[in-house]
Amino acid sequence: MKRSLGFSVLVLSALMLVSCSEKKSSTIIITKKKPAAVSAPTTKKMGDYSQTRSVEWVGNKYTVETKLVADPSLPLASDGNARYYDNQITLRIVRADGSEFLKRSFTKSFFQSYVDNIYYKDGALLGIVFVKAEGNQLLFAASVGNPDKSSDEYVPLVLKVDNFGNVSVSKDTRLDTESDTSAEEEEGV
Repeated sequence: MKRSLGFSVLVLSALMLVSCSEKKSSTIIITKKKPAAVSAPTTKKMGDYSQTRSVEWVGNKYTVETKLVADPSLPLASDGNARYYDNQITLRIVRADGSEFLKRSFTKSFFQSYVDNIYYKDGALLGIVFVKAEGNQLLFAASVGNPDKSSDEYVPLVLKVDNFGNVSVSKDTRLDTESDTSAEEEEGV
């Protein structure tokens, strides 16, 4: 028993020496890399816009107001890279005495039957701008297309309001160039 006790003390002493000995130092440092913060993609606005114009129409003075605002309640538009809020445009025509002749809000869905599916699905209502009074109608240029301001991809439309408050839409098939104006003058249009 003395022998086994002596042997046990010897083993314990050896273990203590090994565990207390100095460990080799290493220049390798191991750490865990923090995951990069993933930012949620932001939804862009095309920019709010308003226009007020005075106009002489059917023998009276009117004020034509258009107001474009981003509408977060509408489905989002996309230019292929970024997502945008679609727009809602309010058209207001006011008589000289301050009473409203017409007040109507438009979204892209109003123009759906005049726009190709790709422009309707991913595009946005880009604008409605007063052009001129002609006879018993007020003419406006309207467009639905790519929401990126630097893009020229859109469907040009003509929105007409007659003196009874009826609204109609058609595709704008005329190019707005000087040569077209000359051709119209020659044809007597």
